[in-house]
Amino acid sequence: MTTLDHKIDFAVVLSVTKANPNGDPLNGNRPRQNYDGYGEISDVALKRKIRNRLQDMGESIFVQSNDRRSDSYSSLRERADANAELAKILKSKTSSSDEFARIACREWLDVRSFGQVFAFKADKGAGVSVGVRGPVSIHTATSIDPIDITSMQITKSVNSEPGAAKGSDTMGMKHRVDSGVYVFYGSINTQLAEKTGFTNQDAEKLKQALVTLFENDASSARPEGSMEVHTVYWWEHNSKLGQYSSAKVHRSLTIEKLVEEPKSFTDYKFTVQPLEGLKVESIHGK
Repeated sequence: MTTLDHKIDFAVVLSVTKANPNGDPLNGNRPRQNYDGYGEISDVALKRKIRNRLQDMGESIFVQSNDRRSDSYSSLRERADANAELAKILKSKTSSSDEFARIACREWLDVRSFGQVFAFKADKGAGVSVGVRGPVSIHTATSIDPIDITSMQITKSVNSEPGAAKGSDTMGMKHRVDSGVYVFYGSINTQLAEKTGFTNQDAEKLKQALVTLFENDASSARPEGSMEVHTVYWWEHNSKLGQYSSAKVHRSLTIEKLVEEPKSFTDYKFTVQPLEGLKVESIHGK
């Protein structure tokens, strides 16, 4: 497999219908919203979904969520210790950070894609503190227009423990975005790809994960079909540095409102302004 030898930029258009795309735990789990009223999905949440999709595709993932673990390890340290080469470095008193990073990048796709901070306490050795910078960067997703958040009161009227007298209903709140269209952008840096060993094949796997971002992602906050990827725009430059800056490439995707108060994806027109010598691939969501 060949290391990525050309810069890549991408953009993803997605829609939300009666769902909470990314709740804010510091604000009662309401959908994230900036001070101007635009909806947001954090880059951390997007990377979590990408990791999940890559894991579903059979890839080896280091940062796994507890409810989707594909192994028996309950911590990142245990997962690292399970690798014989990394375990040897962790026990060594003269551990090599570069060697640790090289092995971790070879072993796990998310490490060589997004990077990772390994900070493990000493265990009969010197411990390890290694930072890996990944080539794939992703922006926060932002809605095209301000969103309206609907909140409803919910109750729980069953007993949690057997034999207890029926208690009073437990009150709670549930929040959702009735409709919204979001866009997020990203890039893949070739210099960092060379350091982590990120390959052209890895880039194709990332593209597939973006197209199918919300498959196998349903929850009570995001019912099946409430989150949808409509289009992934994928620009592949012809050199390591790229013909254009990522900012200029991302700006080439223009958005036009077709109605005064857009409510859905079809109420917008998306156009990619041509950049000389740079082609764009438009992949529709599945």
